[in-house]
Amino acid sequence: MSLLPKVAVVILNWNGRKYLEQFLPSVLKTSYPSTEIIVADNASTDDSITFLQAHFPSVKIIQNQENYGFAAGYNEALKDVEAEYFVLLNSDVEVEPDWIEPVIAVMEEDKTVAAAQPKLRGFKNKAELEYAGAAGGFIDKYGYPFCRGRIFDTLEDDDGQYDQSSEIFWASGAAFFIRRSAWIEVGGLDGDFFAHMEEIDLCWRLKIKGYKILYCPKSVVYHVGGGTLQAENPFKTYLNFRNNLFMLLKNLPPEKRFFTLFIRFWLDFISLLKFITEGKFKQAGAINKAHVAFFKGLRKNLRKTKGINYKKFNPSGLYQGSIVWEYFAAKNKKFSELNMKKLN
Repeated sequence: MSLLPKVAVVILNWNGRKYLEQFLPSVLKTSYPSTEIIVADNASTDDSITFLQAHFPSVKIIQNQENYGFAAGYNEALKDVEAEYFVLLNSDVEVEPDWIEPVIAVMEEDKTVAAAQPKLRGFKNKAELEYAGAAGGFIDKYGYPFCRGRIFDTLEDDDGQYDQSSEIFWASGAAFFIRRSAWIEVGGLDGDFFAHMEEIDLCWRLKIKGYKILYCPKSVVYHVGGGTLQAENPFKTYLNFRNNLFMLLKNLPPEKRFFTLFIRFWLDFISLLKFITEGKFKQAGAINKAHVAFFKGLRKNLRKTKGINYKKFNPSGLYQGSIVWEYFAAKNKKFSELNMKKLN
């Protein structure tokens, strides 16, 4: 009988002592026998470290020298972690004891699966699919991410409608399973993103290599969400708009790059005007700041595209339409209402 592959569950923490106290006990009840639980601390200024040492001595602690953000923070922490699989787990996630086994089983069965996610439900409303990943991530032709069970701000209840394991475009960073070998092959997360969209960018780079990204509904976790940056935070708006443009520039093939970015700039401008009409001037300013940052980073991000071979690209989970049009114009608020002929 073969030994189970080792899984390292790594929780990135920054001043999140309250979440560690609340949710770490559920992670420690994980039933998968070959698991190492690690907290990677991004130079917290609260008492996270002393709290962990006093109350959870079995948990390994990695201390980053500064707050590198989500992306570079994980890159730094995972340099010396030895395991066949990494699980990047948010500190505000509650897990069920058997949450690891189903995901590792499907990834062991198909070696072309590089990354996967469980079903995400809301912690506050456990009957509802959760914003950050729901039943798997998808993306439209203009780079707008959405989920099965969550399109923009519309969430669906979990009635078992998404209980089939399937390929997706991106897996949620709230509970992100990835082969260590695939992580190393593509260089981990892009540290320039700091936070937000970095897991989508990573999945896109994996798909360019021909890998599959999988949704595994037999595993269920419960996510609070918005634990670090609230939805109305202008910095979050800035990161989302900037990083989305970075991601499109880096991962689109050259023949699609200019046109897609041109359309996105106009769509972003509409979003900016909407924020202004709503009196959300800081949010509007964040979009403008994101566009300035995009052009400042243009040369650096173009260098990242050198040598990319797009011939193996796996398009599963790519929606060949506009989710903005579907949601706001056609009023299709649920995944099941989309035109499935446009879904790869």
